[in-house]
Amino acid sequence: MLKTTASITAVLALALTAVPAAGQDETPWAKGVSPEQQKTALAIFREGNASLKEGVFTDAAQKYRDALSHWDHPAIHYNLVLALRTLDQPLEMHQHLLAAMRFGPEPLDAAKYENALLLRDLVEKQLARVQVRCDEVGAQVVMDGKQLFTAPGRFDDFVRPGPHTIVATKSGFLTHQLSKPMPAGQVSAFDIKLFKASDLTRYKRRWSVAIPWAVVAGGAVVTLAGGGLHYGAKVSFEDYDRIVESQGGSLPTEELTSKRSQGEVMQGTAIGCYALGGAVLVTGAVLVYLNRLIPYQETSPAGPIDPKKPKQEAPTWGMAPLIGSDAQGVAAYIRF
Repeated sequence: MLKTTASITAVLALALTAVPAAGQDETPWAKGVSPEQQKTALAIFREGNASLKEGVFTDAAQKYRDALSHWDHPAIHYNLVLALRTLDQPLEMHQHLLAAMRFGPEPLDAAKYENALLLRDLVEKQLARVQVRCDEVGAQVVMDGKQLFTAPGRFDDFVRPGPHTIVATKSGFLTHQLSKPMPAGQVSAFDIKLFKASDLTRYKRRWSVAIPWAVVAGGAVVTLAGGGLHYGAKVSFEDYDRIVESQGGSLPTEELTSKRSQGEVMQGTAIGCYALGGAVLVTGAVLVYLNRLIPYQETSPAGPIDPKKPKQEAPTWGMAPLIGSDAQGVAAYIRF
């Protein structure tokens, strides 16, 4: 309690001695202000001092604002700052501190000017500094619904700490919006760049270009192998028929029977190769289609890659000959 009383007493001592002098028509802060306006401002200023002395800070602040409407004097700004200290208005305090110090110590005095510097440093630690830049000509930049500037331009000022939303818009461009917490005592800088939809359009494939074509090539190889086996079976059957005919229809020997069986195996395998090769060719064609370039739009031109996003697996496939007493052909599998 004693500390609070001492603080208020010090505030009053500084405030009640910061009185603008009338008739200062040659000073920069009195230029263009008539004696009548100065007199009216001084009268309201003294009323504000009386309210400040009585601890009615809200009334004192309003009196000082009224006085400023008649005379924009640094000393009135200074006393308004002292009234605002108890009203939780750090942003308005900072604005009036800058106005109080804009002509240096002369319109106040050295002690009050030094106190204003200390107050400014204290208030700036309670506020967040925001720097926004945009070079896209004609873009409208808004923060929390308030227009900052029309680009190209720059905004550099203090705001209350906490979350703030900055939006930049321009016809034909994607809207740029960001919401960030802006901590007290720190500088948050944003260099806004706008992009057209085409600027952020990229193209990708599911897999490497070689993978689908390798499947197509595999299907072609299997089909060609079937053709070779088919030709081999044809030769075996022709040899069998020729030998049987030359022997006058006698019972075939074991060697001749083996030649016919060999032809049958090759023929069955060839049919299997045709079926498998055709299926693999069709699958390869489907994979080629699925692997076409697909457009997508980046949310950020230089955004980080999400490590949790699952990777697209490449298709896997394989084949093996299937030859036995009961079946002939080729076994294959494909997964994608």
